[in-house]
Amino acid sequence: MAARSKARKRALDVLFEAEQRGTDPLVLLRDRLGSPGATVPEYAVTLVEGVQAHRERIDEILATYSQGWTVERMPAVDRAVLRIGVLELLWHDDVPDAVAIDEAVELAKSLSTDESPAFVNGLLARIKSLKASLVD
Repeated sequence: MAARSKARKRALDVLFEAEQRGTDPLVLLRDRLGSPGATVPEYAVTLVEGVQAHRERIDEILATYSQGWTVERMPAVDRAVLRIGVLELLWHDDVPDAVAIDEAVELAKSLSTDESPAFVNGLLARIKSLKASLVD
């Protein structure tokens, strides 16, 4: 697994765990960074911090373009995957759009429901097609 793929998985772990515990992801991230022997890739830190910095806008975009689904109703894993995907699509110009979508789909394939990869792919592809009008 490539370094950035591992970092995305680690960021997803932090975002998912924080939501399940009802904890701020940045607090959980700080705890992980302070744990002896813990390895949190720099890019995972960047992703968690970015998702939190843009969380309101990301969730607004997801709510607007996910047909038939509210953000709250999405499976928690899908929600975290989509937040990372939207962050990379809209605020990480160094990540090609196709890579951001493919990586999100792969995470959904390995960690979520059978329907999740198609849902994640479709929603992120729609957001990608509207990217120019969505970037703040």
